[in-house]
Amino acid sequence: MNEQYLLEMKGISKSFPGVKALDKVQLKVRAGSVHALMGENGAGKSTLMKCLFGIYIEDEGEIYLDGKKVKFTNPKQALENGVAMVHQELNQVMKRPVMENMMLGRFPKKGLFIDQKEMYDFTKKAFDDIGVDINPKVLTEKLSVSQRQMLEIAKAVSYDAKILILDEPTSSLTNQEVDVLFKTIRMLKERGMGIVYISHKMEEILEISDEITVFRDGKWVDTRDCSDMTTEKIINLMVGRELTDRFPPKDNVVGEPILQVRNLDGKYEPCVKDVTFDLHKGEILGLAGLVGARRTELLETIFGLRTKENGEILLDGKKVNNNSPKEAINNGFALLTEERRATGIFPMLDIRFNSTIANMKKYRKNGFLDDKHMETDTKWVIDSMKVKTPNQKTHIRTLSGGNQQKVIIGRWLLTDPEILLLDEPTRGIDVGAKYEIYQLIIDLAKKGKGVIVVSSELPELIGICDRIMVMSNGKVAGIDETKNLNQEKIMQLATKYL
Repeated sequence: MNEQYLLEMKGISKSFPGVKALDKVQLKVRAGSVHALMGENGAGKSTLMKCLFGIYIEDEGEIYLDGKKVKFTNPKQALENGVAMVHQELNQVMKRPVMENMMLGRFPKKGLFIDQKEMYDFTKKAFDDIGVDINPKVLTEKLSVSQRQMLEIAKAVSYDAKILILDEPTSSLTNQEVDVLFKTIRMLKERGMGIVYISHKMEEILEISDEITVFRDGKWVDTRDCSDMTTEKIINLMVGRELTDRFPPKDNVVGEPILQVRNLDGKYEPCVKDVTFDLHKGEILGLAGLVGARRTELLETIFGLRTKENGEILLDGKKVNNNSPKEAINNGFALLTEERRATGIFPMLDIRFNSTIANMKKYRKNGFLDDKHMETDTKWVIDSMKVKTPNQKTHIRTLSGGNQQKVIIGRWLLTDPEILLLDEPTRGIDVGAKYEIYQLIIDLAKKGKGVIVVSSELPELIGICDRIMVMSNGKVAGIDETKNLNQEKIMQLATKYL
């Protein structure tokens, strides 16, 4: 064991039925450093961290922490020995106060009762330690995503963590919130903590990391100093080939209007206000805006998830009433939701169910489900979306985030929608899979479909959209052809009604 490393994982292998997730991989993290762990979806990054954190037990290999060999069989052991993990999907008890979430599993007692004062004081000190101002007594559901993340980081630090694992920590954060997170990371780094940082965002990795390790298909590829790396070099290591263009060539033809939205108002706050726009056949329309711009609310109102107060929605010139998602699907609409774990997947069920659930009426035959037809369609989803899975009966929760996203997109494509509403379709997805999803979006547009894409990544909107509509505080701040826009103009419009 080399004493210069705070953490060393050597020869780690892990298999699941039908797939070898990790094949003798390694990771070495120095004290007082940020070590980025990168790779395409399904490369094995999260699996390795779950082995370290005691969620999975590795099949072979050794883990050393501070020079001592360790083997954690559950997360509680890992936490008590100085390894903490902030998951991409935050698991918190939303209806309970912040301080209870901080103290889960270790409530201080005063006789037979929980010591409320000690719990408050402990939580307050934990926040003070990382320079965060959050009221310990407020309900957790009242916090923003970034504040909930800071709660998890403060909790990790309160366990005297030596190693902190951050899995896609900025996927739901604004630029200002990312700045706050990076400030906290640098402070923890100065205290000698080793931080493992998993992300697909190249610019962030190059800004915050000291070293970068790349995995591909469950194998270790390389570890290099961040100073020696560029976006192009990282992509090349991740995908094993040059990816010269981040976006496919656009050859869709924009036709006459297919969707017309007129003076749309939502009924319940937060809601959209007086939204009017057209979407054309074969067009990819981007929706830009800051957090709170109500882009998601607009898609949900169009799709019937939210109640509209006023306004009209016309499809091919005919008024449609999407009073529920079921009506919207029957009218030719499809919605890919932003939070795939909460509102997208059925985690305890298999890929076949998750692929076909939106299209059940197609599979009914004499009162029974046509299993052969469902099997054929699921095969199409797996093949066309390049989903990495052992078979159709695999539970979707065991797939990587990117592969889950591909299944959900495939699900909606099976319904053959006229209007596809995509809310952050590439969040938490690697650069290779992003390219495949961009190509799918363009292919849909080429078939004359209308596509609306919400994304917080402006280069993505500029790269794949024909026009971009910018929203600000629930209103349309501007709409123009992409060729006339840049990031500065979009950001100016995004603040128009604040």
